[in-house]
Amino acid sequence: MKILILVSNPDPEIKWNALRFGNVLLNQGDDVTIFLNGPAADLLAGDGERFPLAEQAKLFTLSEGVLAA
Repeated sequence: MKILILVSNPDPEIKWNALRFGNVLLNQGDDVTIFLNGPAADLLAGDGERFPLAEQAKLFTLSEGVLAA
């Protein structure tokens, strides 16, 4: 199945959860695109120990997920 996740909120927790959800879908064999809109376009803003955005984004892209802004 082809899945599109739209993220328009800059909150690091929301971006982190979108990436984690995308990774779960990729592991199930779905085609996933995450579209970052407006203030969420800076995906790594807020990356840190609590919400490791860079780690999840790397896993997402290495699993052939598509990030678009």
